[in-house]
Amino acid sequence: MTFHHLRLSHHVSTFAAGAALVLALTACGSADPVVGGSNSSPVVLGTAGNYVILAKSGIDTVPPSVITGSLGLSPAAASFVTGFSLVADATNVFSTSTQVTGRVYASDYAAPTPSNLTTAVGDMQLAFTSAAGRTPGVTELGAGNIGGMTIAPGIYKWGTGLLIPTNVTLSGSSTDVWIFQIAQTLTVSSAVRVNLAGGALPKNIFWQVSGLVDLGTTSHLEGIVLGATSISLRTGASVNGRLLAQTAVNIDSATVVAPAN
Repeated sequence: MTFHHLRLSHHVSTFAAGAALVLALTACGSADPVVGGSNSSPVVLGTAGNYVILAKSGIDTVPPSVITGSLGLSPAAASFVTGFSLVADATNVFSTSTQVTGRVYASDYAAPTPSNLTTAVGDMQLAFTSAAGRTPGVTELGAGNIGGMTIAPGIYKWGTGLLIPTNVTLSGSSTDVWIFQIAQTLTVSSAVRVNLAGGALPKNIFWQVSGLVDLGTTSHLEGIVLGATSISLRTGASVNGRLLAQTAVNIDSATVVAPAN
């Protein structure tokens, strides 16, 4: 449904927990829908939030990538962190890489790294379960295709995969939260951007994905990816957020920047 020159005059201060509200407003002739769902509190990452990339089976890069933040891998060993030309610290607690502004940790490094990583992986899995268990305000938005939309804070759920074929904007304040519950794959097409507006912050955006995550060439994503399987960034893709995968993370000359806490 399309409304022309419609002005929303009343202020909505809160949504009841689990309530679903969908507003498709066209203001001054704009064709961008604004969709609102029930808001929520951020997903607690625990010690998984100490890493910009955290995985269980492998982390691979095709150089040169630019990673701002620390990497963690467990239970797989450091030999499964590939393409980074790791240089072990004298303590053997961590390694460094010219592609990483931060440290690289793996399960076979010296204490306390193994126990720290075990805790972080456990926290990552708890965060995934927490995000998946939130009550959605909107389901099956766009029938699994949200290209071109401007999306307000809330909890959104799809029983399918989610495709982002054209630019999307998440519009809200610095305290607003978005949780996207995706039962299958998340696919961001090449050169497509997820943009933020109104003060929205990547630390408050959570992509809970039960299938593969595939970010196309030179695409851009904002937020925390909680993946049950693998996360792949194709050539030149970028993320402001974190990549937390219960299998592997593969990046190809990509940029990943940890959000400010």
